[in-house]
Amino acid sequence: MPRWKSATLAALAILWPADSLPAGSVHPGPMSRQEAFARAAALTALGRQMFFDPSLSASGRQACSSCHDPNHAFGPASASPVEMGGPNLDRPGLRAVPSLRYLQAAPAFTEHFYDSEDEGDESVDNGPTGGLTWDGRADHGKDQARIPLLSPFEMGNKDEAAIVAALRKAAYADAFKAAFGADVLDHPQDAFDAAVEALGTFEQSSADFYPYSSRYDAFLAGKAQLTAQELRGRALFEDEKKGNCASCHLSEPANDGEPPQFTDYGLIAIAVPRNTAIPANADPAYFDLGLCGLLRTDFKGRAEYCGLFKTPTLRNVALRKSFFHNGYVHTLREAVAFYASRDTDPGRWYPKNADGKVHKFDDLPKAYWGNLNTDPPFDGRKPGDRPALTDAEIDDIVAFLGTLTDADQAGR
Repeated sequence: MPRWKSATLAALAILWPADSLPAGSVHPGPMSRQEAFARAAALTALGRQMFFDPSLSASGRQACSSCHDPNHAFGPASASPVEMGGPNLDRPGLRAVPSLRYLQAAPAFTEHFYDSEDEGDESVDNGPTGGLTWDGRADHGKDQARIPLLSPFEMGNKDEAAIVAALRKAAYADAFKAAFGADVLDHPQDAFDAAVEALGTFEQSSADFYPYSSRYDAFLAGKAQLTAQELRGRALFEDEKKGNCASCHLSEPANDGEPPQFTDYGLIAIAVPRNTAIPANADPAYFDLGLCGLLRTDFKGRAEYCGLFKTPTLRNVALRKSFFHNGYVHTLREAVAFYASRDTDPGRWYPKNADGKVHKFDDLPKAYWGNLNTDPPFDGRKPGDRPALTDAEIDDIVAFLGTLTDADQAGR
């Protein structure tokens, strides 16, 4: 057993012996600061074991890490737009797998988000913002962890009891009981709540999930230099009349000095082309509308929210092999080019109807086109207009985005 793992699990057993917790309890009582830190370290170690454990899936062959690969910034290793899951690993997903890095600062979902004084202009209503997943329907790591464990096209467990049955057989079952109570595994709901708490705690591990170790972070700290091309790319990224990327993918430290997250956590509609490689899209009546459905249901019928998806962080974006919520694009350069030429050259992105006309915005019903983002670089441009970015400028932005790769991921 690795030294860090044995040490933290030993600390857990000392601080929280199983017989000291009340029956059915998944939390200890009041703790000192030292005990709280030790408990967090122990739950991190426990959550780490669970994250890499395929026995927690119905197939017995799919762990959280199968789709959220630590060697790819906790995103997918493959270029497939969706991953396969379910009891037999033959059920295709509906959306591209996002990275789990840099989610620690995401605010809880709200329809009307206002920055704090430390973050920016507190008078501006930023609209639907926050939450985790592509539609913001989970507010915390432990809430997000529930989704794949029980999704029929992800880890595919029938119910919480099936997961708890697997936990009883796990090599870390004793450590689990030491953390959450000797009889916790006799109470399926308590045990399931404890399991997702451990996973959520692991996903708050700074070394694993938010190291801020990229060359750009070093540049901001005055400890590294960017090349001339990367500096040009940064300027274009931030220029409101060119890329305007930083309007959503914030690139400067916050007023309180917090490193830039390269997302504002907002949800917007940009009409990524329909991806025919996703099996669900074979049905012409099927549309994934993000915030107003399909997977999120509390805003069903709210037309003003249809087509809105979460703005992901661009940290480690150069490692990805598919982009956007449906994985339509497979290179970073094409992803940047989409913004530059969606409206000026729609025939490059969208299919043609039988009459030969370009079927613009083919994955968003026309009733919702009013939700589309029209800020620069879109900026009201029409087919045939000059795009906001030249090919060389797109290359410069891509070069800049390469500086956002964390040190432990560099060279992968």
